[in-house]
Amino acid sequence: MGTWVANRVTDKLTPVTDSIFCCRSGSAADTQAITDVVKYKLNFAEIEQGRPASVRDAAMAFKEVCYEYRDSLMAGLIVAGYDKSTGGQVWCVPIGGMAVRQPMCIGGSGSTYLYGMMDHMYKENMSKKECEDLVLQAVTQAIRRDRSSGGCCRMAIITKDGVERKLWLNNELPIKY
Repeated sequence: MGTWVANRVTDKLTPVTDSIFCCRSGSAADTQAITDVVKYKLNFAEIEQGRPASVRDAAMAFKEVCYEYRDSLMAGLIVAGYDKSTGGQVWCVPIGGMAVRQPMCIGGSGSTYLYGMMDHMYKENMSKKECEDLVLQAVTQAIRRDRSSGGCCRMAIITKDGVERKLWLNNELPIKY
C-alpha cells in the first residue's frame, strides 16, 4: 500500500482570521474540518469577548479539537500569526492535540528531512528576507526528498501590517546541491 497525492499544488495555508493562518498536514479532510470548527469557535469568542482572537486563542482552540478527537483524526498543524498584545507567534499542534509555542516550527511528512537543516540554519532575530529564504529552501528540500510533500511553495508572511502571500511553482523552486 502506498500514498496517493491527489493535488500536488493544493494550498495548505488556511486563513483562520485576518491575521492568523494555519499550515495543515495529515488528512486534508480532517484538517479542513478542524479549521472550519476553529474558525467558528473563534468568531463566536470574538463576539462574546469583544476583542479579536489572539494567536494563542487560535492555537488553544486547535489543540482542544485535536485532543478531543485524537483517536479519530490525522492532523498536524502549525498555527501562526500576529496579534497586538503579543506580536508575531508560531505554535505547533502535532497529531494528538498538544500546543507548544516555538520560535520556529516544521511539520508534515517532509519535515523529517529538515530537522538538521533547520537546527543549523535558523537563528533568533533573522530578518524577513532571511526567514523567507530559509522557508523557501526548506520547502524545496522537502519537495525534492519526500514524494508526499506537494510540488510548490506557498508562503504567508504575517506582520503587524497584514499578510503577504507568495507562490513559487515547481519550476521556480531554487535547486541547490
